[in-house]
Parts: sequence; structure tokens; C-alpha cells
Amino acid sequence: MVAALLANTGIAITKFIAFALTGISSMLAEAIHSVADSGNQLLLLLGGRQAKKEATPEHPFGFGRERYIYSFIVAIVLFSVGGLFALYEAYHKWHEIHSGHAHLEGGWVRFVPLVVLGIAIVLESLSFRTAIQETSKIKGSASYPQFIRRAKQPELPVILLEDFAALLGLAFAFIAVTLTLVTENQYFDVAGTAMIGVLLVVVAITLAIETKSLLLGESASLEAQQRIADAITGTEGVERIIHMKTLHLGPEELLVAAKIGVPGGSDADAVAAAIDAAEVAIRAAEPTAQQIYLEPDIFRADYVPADRPEPPAPAGH
Repeated sequence: MVAALLANTGIAITKFIAFALTGISSMLAEAIHSVADSGNQLLLLLGGRQAKKEATPEHPFGFGRERYIYSFIVAIVLFSVGGLFALYEAYHKWHEIHSGHAHLEGGWVRFVPLVVLGIAIVLESLSFRTAIQETSKIKGSASYPQFIRRAKQPELPVILLEDFAALLGLAFAFIAVTLTLVTENQYFDVAGTAMIGVLLVVVAITLAIETKSLLLGESASLEAQQRIADAITGTEGVERIIHMKTLHLGPEELLVAAKIGVPGGSDADAVAAAIDAAEVAIRAAEPTAQQIYLEPDIFRADYVPADRPEPPAPAGH
């Protein structure tokens, strides 16, 4: 991530230089996009560092969700600094053209943006390929959209979407700049800048929606829940799971709370031994389960948990 941060910073500087030389707004939109990406990578690094802080009496479950908070800030930065700025720049350039104040540079300088964009496309393609390779190692059989929706680690989906948006934005800019230089019609530049803005807004909204779900608190995946349930029910002295809830306190930290049925007439020592054995089995089956709370009870068929009330009877009964 540090290498990508340095690369994005260098690319942003060259894009600013190309804009200063030519005044092409697509280059300014892409330069701001690279600045936003650099800032976002700094935020992700900071979030990862903050999440490692030890738990405190005020925050007894630790700071694992700091990574989700900083990922949500990334979405805000991408929306405002990247998307809205590009849309404003498209409007500003359109106004300049309409009022007759816009002009194109002549000579070799006008081709500088194409060189800068070509180099940036190569670098972003390599970065995007790396993100795909890293994602492929952990996404399993899920598609990329499914991975983005289900991933509990926010950094990879953020980087994957950012790299995709960066590559697509560069393609928009390259086409827009080429058409502008060939036809000398600067409205192509306006269209390219607007398309970059819309792209960044869409990506930012997607990231915000997915990160918001993580901030609210997501349960473990169905596969992880099944492994935990099998570990509990496979423990001697546990008859069944009466009900169970899981919650991600962070990407690699899971809270498990369950009410388990134990045989009637069990003494305290037997119940305690069953709970201890179940906790060991849960951690072996799902290492991310670091906070485990098991409540023993006697199963009753007519029992309804307080937070899951019995549905109302049909009208007339």
C-alpha cells in the first residue's frame, strides 16, 4: 500500500504539470482523482494502525472497527474531493468554452497529456492486476461483486474499486483528450471530465453503502456460523443451540453469544466443563471468534427469546 501511495503521488504531480501546460480539464480531474487516491491510502494505513490499539475500560471490545470508520471516510473523500470536484470542473470548462475564454495550446505541449495518461494507464494496470491477484486468494468461489458485498476486511474492496475506477477514469480521459486534440472541439474534454466525475460518485456511493453495513455490525458469514454451530453441538454435555448471534467487532475479531441447552439435572461442574470445552472447540473451528459468551439453559419447546417475540395470532383468533 505504501508503494501504491508513492506511485499515486508521483502520478498526481505529473498530471498537475500536464494540466498547467495545456489547460485540459480532464487532466485536472485525473490529477485530483490521484490526490484523492493518495489521501485514501493514507487513511487506510492510519485506520489499520488505530485498529491495533489495546482495549480500554471505555472500549472493552477494542478498536477493530476503526478500519471501517476510515474506510467510510475514504468513500466521503472520493465522493467530494474526487467526484464532485470533477463534475464542477466539467461545468466550469463548459462555461469557459461557451463564453469563448477557453483555448488549446499549440505545438508539442498539447501531446504531453497523452504521454502522461499512457504511462499512468500502464502503472494503474499493474496495480489493478495486483489487487485482483490478492483478491483471488481470499474470495473463493464468490464473484467480484459478491466479494465486495461480503468482505469483512474493508481495505481490499476499497483498493479494488479504487484501482478499477482509476483505470476506467484514465481511459475516459485518454479518449476525451485524443478527441479534443484531433477535432479541436473542447466539448469532448468537458464530456470526459464529467464522465470521470460520475464514475467517482458511483464508486464512492458503492463504498459508502458497503462500509455502512460493516459499521452497523455484520454477522459472521454463513460458513463461519455453521462451523461455530457444529463446534458447539459437537461438544459433550451440550444438547443443542437454543439461539446464537455473531457480530464482527473488526475484520479478524468475532463476537459469539449463544444460549446452549444442557441436560436437565447437570451439576455446576459439568456445565462449566461443557462451556469450557465448547469455547475451545469454537476457537479451533473459527479462529476469529475471540469474544465468546455462552449461557447454559434447559431447552423448552415453548421458549421464545425476548428479542424474538412470537408472531401475532391471525385476526379473529
